[in-house]
Amino acid sequence: MTRRSGRLQKRSENASGQKGKVTKQCSRKKLQPLSKLQCEKNQLVLDGVTNPCIVIETSEKGFDSEPAYAVLPSADSLIRPSPLPHLGWGSSDDVWLKMVIREQNYRHSKSFIQKHPSIQPKMRSILLDWLIEVSEAYTLHRQTFYLAQDYFDRFMLTQNGVEKSMLQLIGITCLFIASKMEEACPPKLSQMAYVTAGTYYEDEILQMELIILKALKWNLCPETAVSWLKLYFQMASMNTNSDLLEPQIPQDVYVQMTRLLDLCILHINSLDFQYRVLAASVLSHFMKQEAVEKVTGLPKDAIQLCVNWMAPFVESVGWVGRVTLKDFVKVKTEDRHNIQTHTDYMTMLEYASKKEVNSQFPTPPNSTEKPCTH
Repeated sequence: MTRRSGRLQKRSENASGQKGKVTKQCSRKKLQPLSKLQCEKNQLVLDGVTNPCIVIETSEKGFDSEPAYAVLPSADSLIRPSPLPHLGWGSSDDVWLKMVIREQNYRHSKSFIQKHPSIQPKMRSILLDWLIEVSEAYTLHRQTFYLAQDYFDRFMLTQNGVEKSMLQLIGITCLFIASKMEEACPPKLSQMAYVTAGTYYEDEILQMELIILKALKWNLCPETAVSWLKLYFQMASMNTNSDLLEPQIPQDVYVQMTRLLDLCILHINSLDFQYRVLAASVLSHFMKQEAVEKVTGLPKDAIQLCVNWMAPFVESVGWVGRVTLKDFVKVKTEDRHNIQTHTDYMTMLEYASKKEVNSQFPTPPNSTEKPCTH
């Protein structure tokens, strides 16, 4: 349940100093652009100069075909009453039902990693961490990054045998698409190519954009994990009889929640859960269980598995300490918490991974504590 972010002012184009910190050094000479898109019956083929071709199954009906996924809401989700308050601008039941249906239609799965032998889960983490850094450099909204993350994961699920050399191109193109969907003044194509430090060029991003849009069948409006979290926290923070569209989120608490969500989404196992379950689990680490159930419509047993999985990430966030709100030029004070920010997520992720392993394999007792067998 998101609205187009329109509060971000146009960023000065001469902020090269800030953009420079997210670039990666590359000395490759400009190669021949990716070859022309070839349509062969119901397949769209992109032949790369130095990369293997990417074959994407498409519908014979083209872009006007049925949605990529035709999943009906489960009986369980239909029975549960809407947790939304009374809405003066619409039916809370209808709004909630549409959100739940959209959640189920936009499917994601970590199984995509099995379809790409040369790609490791950590490569996804590194790519998303870099996209967060780019998002902060261009003062993009959190929703923009989470849209890009969703596009990337769903796109990879449609592919087979993508080489790791293509990941950065796919990632920056997903962010480019997301910024045009969400931002009032999205970064220019040249700025997106700039942050790759010459690894990829504008025409390559444009061609990949068409490939991704075709693979996703132009379904670009999911309910992201951060949109669910913002909705939940907004309902939990509302005053009596206030409008849901009126921002009432305590910014300092919200940024703590989003940092935990950012860290979790970098781990590929986060794709085991629905976005609304992931967001509800984050909320449960900051609020009482009764309040979580009230604003999410999810009982404790529906999120407990995710809450348990998230425990090492909570400990990692606590190990680093509290995060503070950042000031951005030409970003209004009331919108600061909505800007995607970056921190040392990879170190935090490594810390959480070690805690997760230790919890699965308890430390063996000392030799003096071992039971005697004779």
